[in-house]
Amino acid sequence: MNSLVVTPYTPDRHSGRGNRTVSIIRALALLGKVDVAYIEFDGPEPDPALVQDSAIELRKVTPSRGFTRAFLYRRARARGVPKDFASGLSRELLAELANPGNERFDRIVADGPTAAAALLLLGKERRISYNAHNLESTLRSQLEVWSKKALDELTGFERRLFETAHESWLPSIRDLRGAAELAPEARLRLIPNVVDVAAITPVRTPESQRAFFVADYSYEPNRHSARFLVTEVMPRVWKQVPQARLMLVGRGLALTSELDPRIDVRGFVANLPGVYAAGGCALVPLLESGGSPLKLIEAMAYGVPIVATPLAAGGVDGLQRGVHYLEGEGADGFAAAVVRALSGKAGKIGAAARALAESEYSIEALARRLSRRLSE
Repeated sequence: MNSLVVTPYTPDRHSGRGNRTVSIIRALALLGKVDVAYIEFDGPEPDPALVQDSAIELRKVTPSRGFTRAFLYRRARARGVPKDFASGLSRELLAELANPGNERFDRIVADGPTAAAALLLLGKERRISYNAHNLESTLRSQLEVWSKKALDELTGFERRLFETAHESWLPSIRDLRGAAELAPEARLRLIPNVVDVAAITPVRTPESQRAFFVADYSYEPNRHSARFLVTEVMPRVWKQVPQARLMLVGRGLALTSELDPRIDVRGFVANLPGVYAAGGCALVPLLESGGSPLKLIEAMAYGVPIVATPLAAGGVDGLQRGVHYLEGEGADGFAAAVVRALSGKAGKIGAAARALAESEYSIEALARRLSRRLSE
């Protein structure tokens, strides 16, 4: 099976979006040759695992500017493509998906809504799959900055994408159901987020009073989650466990208020295994969420105790409360779950979560899923 993946971003693992793209490319490469056409954006170099894989051919595409780009933008806007996605379209991106030579590929994938927006300009006769990173209209409806007009436009655009694509790949059952409500006749497939489980050695969690949240804080929902931990959760935790520590790991976090000295803002950390090995529990406190949170799946692979909100856990199918993670809803509930985890009362949930990651959320498991027909 030979595949073409067209993406408007450099395929790397510096974000949740990039992790999904890289994992799908690597899974497809287990099934055959993969040609990746990408625009260098939000990162200079593709992930080394892609570069080193002989089954993967990477081609950097340079987008044009000027009148041609402006004309394509106006054309996309006239078809109801939201501004954010229309601005990322280029003649070259469109050409990669429309190339007559693409007949040699068994599968063509438009990665994310910007690339998939080209489908509305190309027409339904193209057998192109849309790799959705989230159910965008549901995710963005949770963010207060979006007006009703903008959300209505996004919802209409997303509906047409699902109806036009040969099939659309959604990262969770929750998103799959939402997409089915939006476009009942669309061909939809569950393609979950995964991590390279085989490359992650599970850690033995020490008796640590340190909880940690690993995230890309340039993503607005993650910033909201960090503030939730700092202002609401940890003050409640400290009433019962005064020595508890919170570590915030990841790029893009700028907290302006003075922080309690028990909060450690690390920024980007190259040695993530060291973070997981030194912590008592991983936190996934998402209050707004679409898709399935990759950092939750990554924590599963490391085999550490996890505390998650119902919304975060709801994006990982098969995850059972009390078996694979501890659940906390609201500030009081989340703080209580953190206290339980830091007190060593989480049982064997870390090992159970690792086993689930191995069976369902590895690159190999994703390749098996992609090898099956949609009807199976």
